[in-house]
Amino acid sequence: MPHSRRYRSSERSSRGSYHERYRSRKHKRRRTRSRSSSSERDRRRRREDSYHVRSRSYDDHSSDRRAYDRRYCDSYRRNDYSRERGEAYYEAEYRHSYEYRRSRDHDGSYRSCKSSRRNKHRRRRRRSRSFSRSSSRSRQSSRRAKSVEDDDEGHLIYRVGDWLQERYEIISTLGEGTFGRVVQCVDHRRGGTRVALKIIKNVEKYKEAARLEINVLEKINEKDPENKNLCVQMFDWFDYHGHMCISFELLGLSTFDFLKDNNYLPYPIHQVRHMAYQVCQAVKFLHDNKLTHTDLKPENILFVNSDYELTYNLEKKRDERSVKSTAIRVVDFGSATFDHEHHSTIVSTRHYRAPEVILELGWTQPCDVWSIGCIVFEYYVGFTLFQTHDNREHLAMMERILGPIPSRMIRKTRKQKYFYHGRLDWDENTSAGRYVRENCKPLRRYLTSEAEDHHHLFDLIESMLEYEPSKRITLAEALKHPFFDVLKTEPSTKVWDSSRDISR
Repeated sequence: MPHSRRYRSSERSSRGSYHERYRSRKHKRRRTRSRSSSSERDRRRRREDSYHVRSRSYDDHSSDRRAYDRRYCDSYRRNDYSRERGEAYYEAEYRHSYEYRRSRDHDGSYRSCKSSRRNKHRRRRRRSRSFSRSSSRSRQSSRRAKSVEDDDEGHLIYRVGDWLQERYEIISTLGEGTFGRVVQCVDHRRGGTRVALKIIKNVEKYKEAARLEINVLEKINEKDPENKNLCVQMFDWFDYHGHMCISFELLGLSTFDFLKDNNYLPYPIHQVRHMAYQVCQAVKFLHDNKLTHTDLKPENILFVNSDYELTYNLEKKRDERSVKSTAIRVVDFGSATFDHEHHSTIVSTRHYRAPEVILELGWTQPCDVWSIGCIVFEYYVGFTLFQTHDNREHLAMMERILGPIPSRMIRKTRKQKYFYHGRLDWDENTSAGRYVRENCKPLRRYLTSEAEDHHHLFDLIESMLEYEPSKRITLAEALKHPFFDVLKTEPSTKVWDSSRDISR
């Protein structure tokens, strides 16, 4: 089966009409007219224009063209932490409130019109990125960027060396997603600790998703202050000139990026075991606290440290990597949903989407279990189980791999267009039918060894990929599965040993 490539759905932005912006500028210029010189009027006009170009509206996407559909686009599978979704740090000054708060430098950026000519000259661009309170001019100039600007997509424009909040010094870019970018920063209020800072686009729907994510991360911090349950730790969050920013512990590569960089070489089964166990632990913690993640995928599971050992494969004539430690963290809670909250119709990235979601039968926490089953399979074989972007084809793949969809689910779904006389309406003689037939096979035929632990693994995956949510294994039950028994007997230092498994 070919390795997955993804594409992201298009986003269309619309700006206000030319006449509306012209009237707005004209109105503002009338108010500030009078004794200003021509150059000063030009500066004001540029500053006012910059606010109008921020207006954007985004189309609603169909269920198959959502921002997190990603077939045939490796660039989207970069570590977007999802919708997307971030993490952040909390200190003693942190206020336990979900109210939207402005950053200090935002408040300080608006000064009296009676300031000196020197201050006016310093303010000739829209806004300063950071404001140093030091009396030292050299220190102040080194921390201040020339302006705060966004690109056409709403990303914050920044450079290495820029400071945010008089605290975060940008070192490098870690990744980019539809939600914004993640950068590595030095946190100068935490003794120079390096952190990951998620900078959300200045687009309202992503800002709102970030606020929801912050709310979830607050709950996680409250329930797990010692960070024992393997969910990424948030340290701080703030609004930076319209960009929601979240800082969080700096982690390694995602389990997908490591797989991709390793030429999609599957993880050995002993590493699959430890990674799967940790994912089950982390998501069980969420479920116990009445949360459903809804967007579990290899991109949203990160290694704490992705250092690796390198060996040369003589047969394939290539270097192969083996991660030294399989300790992981679950990230990206931008789509996480509390049990009492509204449950949107479509959730999860396409390849990890449960059948009850596709058939719009309503979903609860078992949809996360289905996603984990798909993830564990991907770790074991190196490629995605359901490589498709179409609902009907997705259901056909499920039937080819797992058997017929239960008649009860077919009778109950509103999506009767996918069925005919109680069976999936699917023609195996079409090009799509041949693709499914040639690239999918019954689940057990993907076994790479007849060893007992391999059969235990597939028994676990089968129980996670049960069609009926009510019959699907719970994570509390999964943690007691025989596949994980060896973790309870082996010394902890051997769990993530990087040596290759001889049964592979």
